[in-house]
Parts: sequence; C-alpha cells; structure tokens
Amino acid sequence: MKRMLALILCVLFFGTVGVAPVAAAAADGAGVTVKAKAAVLMDVATGTVLYEQAMHDRLYPASVTKVMSLLLVMEALENGTLSLTDEVTASADAAAKGGSQIWLKEGETMTVDDLLKATVIGSANDACCALAEKIAGSETAFAARMNERAAQLGMNDTHFVNCTGLDDDTTDHLTSAYDVAVMSRALLGHDAIRNYSTVWMDSLRGGETELVNTNKLVRFYEGTTGLKTGTTSKAGCCIAASAEREGLHLIAVILGAENSSDRFEGAKALLNWGFATFETILPAVDPLLLADVTVLGGTETCVTPVPTAIPKLTIQKTMKGHLAPVVTLPVDVEAPVAAGQILGRIDFVADGKTLASCDLAAQTAVPRRTFADAIRWTLASLTRRAA
Repeated sequence: MKRMLALILCVLFFGTVGVAPVAAAAADGAGVTVKAKAAVLMDVATGTVLYEQAMHDRLYPASVTKVMSLLLVMEALENGTLSLTDEVTASADAAAKGGSQIWLKEGETMTVDDLLKATVIGSANDACCALAEKIAGSETAFAARMNERAAQLGMNDTHFVNCTGLDDDTTDHLTSAYDVAVMSRALLGHDAIRNYSTVWMDSLRGGETELVNTNKLVRFYEGTTGLKTGTTSKAGCCIAASAEREGLHLIAVILGAENSSDRFEGAKALLNWGFATFETILPAVDPLLLADVTVLGGTETCVTPVPTAIPKLTIQKTMKGHLAPVVTLPVDVEAPVAAGQILGRIDFVADGKTLASCDLAAQTAVPRRTFADAIRWTLASLTRRAA
C-alpha cells in the first residue's frame, strides 16, 4: 500500500441492528411526567443530558443558588485557604438574613464545619452569608466570584446577585435547569459534600438548634447523595437532587414546580427513569484490533498504538450490545516517533453516531535511524543469514 494511506478498521462485533442514540432516547423521556417550568436529568460521570424540559429557560433558583456557594466553599477547603475548624464571626449583615436561618446573632462565632451543616442541611441563609463573607470579605464580592466560577463552568444562562437565592429585591438573579445541573456536577466532584448532603438530622449549639434536611429524598429515596432544595414565591419549589445506584450517579433538577410534592415527585420520576434506562460503562477494546504502525526510517520497524484514556459512556442499557469501536490508524509514519505521540483514534459508535472518542498514541519512542544504525542493522542481518 502507498505511504500515508489511512487504514480504517471498522469492527462491528455485535451486528448492525440500529439503536437510537442517547440524545434521541432522552428527548421523549419515555413517559416521564414532570410538573415544573424546567427540568434536566444529567449523568454525573460524563455530563450527558439524559432528559431535558426547557433546560435553558432563565428562572429564579431560590436556595438552589447555594450549590454554587457550596462549590466555592469546597474549593476553598481543598486549596487550603479555609479549614473546617476555622472560626467565623457573624456580621450584622449575616445575622439580618431572613428566610431559612439558624438565628445567628451579630458577633456570634461558629466553626466552618457547623456553618456548612446549617447551610446544606437546614438551608440557612445567615450561615451561608457568614461563609461567603469569610471567604471573600463581603457577600457582594463573593457573588462576583460565583459569577466568575459560573463562567468558567460554561453556565451561560446564569447571573447571581447573592449567595443565598433570596430574590425579593432582585429581578436578575437567574439561572437555568441545565446550569444548575452543571454546577451540581462540579460540587459532587468534592466527596466531602456528602458528609453534609446525606445527613437527615443534626444539631448545633450543643443540641439547642436542631437541623432537619430540607431534601426529603435523603430519608426516603435509596442512594440519595444530595443535594439542595429551594423555595420562594418567585421561584416556586426547586431542587437539585442527586442519587447513585450500581455505579450510575445522576442529577435531577426541577425548577418552578407549583408545590413541594411536585418538586420531589418530579425528581424521583426522573431518577427512577434514569436508573431503569441507562448505565455507565467503560468500553473494552481488544488489543488485537490495534495494528502496529510501520515506522519509516526508524531504529524499530513498527510502533504499537495504545489508547490514551478510554472514556466512560452512559448509554441506554439496550444499546450496550450494539456499541462498536471504529479504529482509525495510518499505515506508516516517519521517524522519529515520540512516546505518547498521537497516531490515530478510536470512535465508539452506535447507529452511525459517535458517542465518544479517544486518541491512540505510540507506546514507545522510535528514534530516527542514523547511518551508523543502518550499518549495524545490515551487519546483523548478514550475520543472521550466515548462521
């Protein structure tokens, strides 16, 4: 074959029966009923949207806002600028917060750990504000950081005015179901959040202040990992609900439900459908499919391609048996070849749609053959023939 011709190995292990891709299956929701202005079901492992209903409509999120506040707190804990044992003194602004609260008094001191409990479990606005002020100096400065982080995450539908979601005095504290799922996924990347988001009841102040999780799914839904509820007259009833079963971790977002029952029932319906319909897999690749690539002018005649990082896929359970890898590699490459040099790729395909891809890289380096190398190779070849 001529140089640089592409060798495309299309290996269809499981036949050619067509199966609808994930996005198409997710669009109709298989009869899922959600009574809300907007909803999303997202896979945590891959960020795949499995179900959507008006997912980019900009709506008031109420205390679901605190998902972003908590993300910044978790990141501060992780980078060492904040510690769970740090003491925080409540300001007048924090103590004046209305809505859900733990009735902080100006000058009262609590640890970051206790304020996190209050924020996650009890959705306490005063505790959340105290944490925001501890990190950024003021709630306004903290809100600016929230918007900066939202932009980094690609949350294009979002603008935050405060850290709590209180919306009596604002008309532009808005986000979308999709953006809530995105920031929820980022927060769930910090395992420590589960130390709070999975707790049904706790207490503060030596037992004087009781906390009961506003997320009823923590008590009543198997596998719940969190995450945050929210309710105001403008926002309606909202929730970012996450749960994990058999290796599949899902986020259900409900915005603008008319009542709390619709919020929780909608989240459960999405999660139930997701667990019944999808699974997360790591596709297997038979090494025999990865043909060695000839190296022209190298100290070795060929190099072995290996996958750089095979991606996880969240797919319909019925699709698993029809997933096929499509391997694309050149017949040959010119020396030198660096270890890790990209040679080709694998596309994981179902029903003609590529669901994910990964690069194929050179397993080892192959230097360019010098004149001295050629002499040694020729002498060695002649010696072998003579023997």
